[in-house]
Amino acid sequence: MALIIQKYGGTSVANTERVKEVAKKVVKYKKEGHDVVVVVSAPAGMTDSLVKNAYEITSNPNKRELDMLLTTGEQISVALLSMAIYELGEKAISFNAFQIDFRTTSDHTKAEILNIDTKKIEEKLTGGNVVVIAGFQGVDENFDITTLGRGGSDTTAVALGAALHADEVEIYTDVDGVYTADPRVVDNPKKLKEISYQEMLELASSGAKVLHPRSVEIAAKYNINIHLRSSFEDIPGTIVKKGDEIMEKAQVVGVTSSKNEGKITLFGLPDRPGTAAKVFSTLAKAKINPDIILQSSSINKDLNNISFTVKTADLKEAVKITETLKEDLGAAGLAYQDNIAKVSVIGVGLRTHYETVSAIFDTLAENKINIDMISASEINVSCIIEEKDIDKAVKALHAKFINLGE
Repeated sequence: MALIIQKYGGTSVANTERVKEVAKKVVKYKKEGHDVVVVVSAPAGMTDSLVKNAYEITSNPNKRELDMLLTTGEQISVALLSMAIYELGEKAISFNAFQIDFRTTSDHTKAEILNIDTKKIEEKLTGGNVVVIAGFQGVDENFDITTLGRGGSDTTAVALGAALHADEVEIYTDVDGVYTADPRVVDNPKKLKEISYQEMLELASSGAKVLHPRSVEIAAKYNINIHLRSSFEDIPGTIVKKGDEIMEKAQVVGVTSSKNEGKITLFGLPDRPGTAAKVFSTLAKAKINPDIILQSSSINKDLNNISFTVKTADLKEAVKITETLKEDLGAAGLAYQDNIAKVSVIGVGLRTHYETVSAIFDTLAENKINIDMISASEINVSCIIEEKDIDKAVKALHAKFINLGE
């Protein structure tokens, strides 16, 4: 008998028929003798609809109230799934974050997990229940409801896996594993049987939407294998696990893209110590995480320009903060744009293999795709390009590194 954590995304519980199908999967594991904890997202489209409702009321929703609103979707899912499991003859009980003391920081819409009290969960498992928990949400020291950010149900599931010392964490979605590119963009991507935490974290952070980056970080920290699989088909998916070291070899595992990117540039900053620190520490206090950062000299050697990218959802607030900093730092000007995108090539040993990196830039040039910014790490080369070119870039790079040479 094993303790299994299962997470089902919004498409898996999109309607009552889908909820019944999920219940059948859960009951199958229960009848095999396993203890099962299920984490569920809101029904597909509900969170977006709630966000839309909030912005129809105000252009700047209070974040505490936004969290109160958004967490209602998950509570619908857990209640319906518990009913469906009961209907199939097994005991089930649903909990929201408050009921199990899923404790987080007070950073509304971007809360971080502090501690999970597992006592009640363990008691209910011992009593023969399937425990169904609302994903994406937590509660702070003031017992205010918080959320972990979009995609946070993945993080809930893996964090529960760590806290409960689960034998397996299964993440069920509308895809059957991790692919070398988005199947909606590339016609013939390959499904990976296994992928390392490091590679999966880069894929997730660079635009692949199959797993939330924070869930991968927790899995790596506690050495928890994640089985990413389809809730629509009973077939093996992709195992995310500790990877073997690959010596002296560059191996591309995927090409990702993200259209939700915005860019901000501060022009004519005085070249003195502490300028960049002031910019990025202020953004950090607002829980805004820049992605690609570029500092360059201007014609006047006493001045610098700083450019950085953020997620589109953070762009409005980041611009507001940067406008204030412009005055404080004595910058000559500020510009921003939201019609950009990021394409990334992921694989072990990329940066130390100059021929692979060169081929990335050659491929983009051959397809007349202009590069605005570049970021490189040991396993990731990312380029900021115009949004209109993103699908062409993904197809070209995938053809170059994945499909050729088979």
